[in-house]
Amino acid sequence: AAAALSREGGEDAFRRLFRLYRQRDASDLRGVVDFSVPGTQVFRSQLSISSVSDQDASRAGLRPVSQWKAYGLNGYPGFIFIPNPFLPGCQRHWVKQCLKLYPQKPNVCNLDLHMAPEKTIDLWGQSKEQLRMKGSNKREPRSLLEKLRWVTLGYHYNWDTKKYSANHHTPFPSDLAFLSEQVAAACGFQGFQAQAGILNYYHFDSSLGIHVDESELDHSRPLLSFSFGQSSIFLLGGRKREEAPTAMFMHSGDIMVMSGFSRLLYHAVPRVLPNPEGTALPLCLDQALSSDLPVGSVIEHSSDEDWQVCAKYLQSSRINMTIRQVLAEGQKFPEESETNTKGQAPSENSHHQEKSSAKRHKPNTD
Repeated sequence: AAAALSREGGEDAFRRLFRLYRQRDASDLRGVVDFSVPGTQVFRSQLSISSVSDQDASRAGLRPVSQWKAYGLNGYPGFIFIPNPFLPGCQRHWVKQCLKLYPQKPNVCNLDLHMAPEKTIDLWGQSKEQLRMKGSNKREPRSLLEKLRWVTLGYHYNWDTKKYSANHHTPFPSDLAFLSEQVAAACGFQGFQAQAGILNYYHFDSSLGIHVDESELDHSRPLLSFSFGQSSIFLLGGRKREEAPTAMFMHSGDIMVMSGFSRLLYHAVPRVLPNPEGTALPLCLDQALSSDLPVGSVIEHSSDEDWQVCAKYLQSSRINMTIRQVLAEGQKFPEESETNTKGQAPSENSHHQEKSSAKRHKPNTD
């Protein structure tokens, strides 16, 4: 069915395939590209091995670049897919940061839209016991962390105007900036500056609507995407929605880089799937972190207590970090009127959708 829809093309072919993969009973996924078993559409992509020292890669929690595998897709120049290049145990650091540290103020999250500021100061502290004790009963009340949909970092994206601005900025996390700089350099983008991040938090009933990431003022720099937890189907289309997208799996630890021609393509996540290994968590997340971290490592050990909370959360969830450089070197934001810099995030579901038995949204395909 997916192949037939792809050949058909025409008016909003992307939307039709999004709906197909969104279906709960879409059990035949043979047409989805799996980079763990590359097929005819996939080719090996070259990396800039000399651009990242083994020491810097290790400090970021990554294997030496010479050990990475990178792939491209026919018809998508500038798209690079890197299956899990993380060292054993290092994914845990980024999961913990996304759940415990990055949602903290002064960063912004969807819960700020309808909760008093004092209620969103410590989402981790208010949720950890509830998460740790959580059973399989779907009627149990959700913790605040489970209600988290997005967090913005650095230059905070304005969901109203679809712009960034100079006056809505907080310090970008130094560990995440270092990770992003190493990955960008390995892909040939020396001097990449991580200036803005959008973290998306998905559950099995979540999706991400069809969109293009074009709000950054500098499109010559790549968009970096990191995934952790359960798997998903990612759709990568063309410059127009009439072009049918290619579907691919994203698993825990996988990295995608969209650059050049592929930087401004339509894309979406119609569906989150249990990891293909059939275990509660992907096996790569069961690996312990080495006790001997390199000097200057940005990776921190997680306590058993903290990881227990993270692991319970990830049993039904996926976390995605997308990192962007907003401005070119020396570039500044254009002057904006005061009214255009207010209302930083008006709609909880303007980008990220979820279905539930209590309230069903149509997938946000706009």
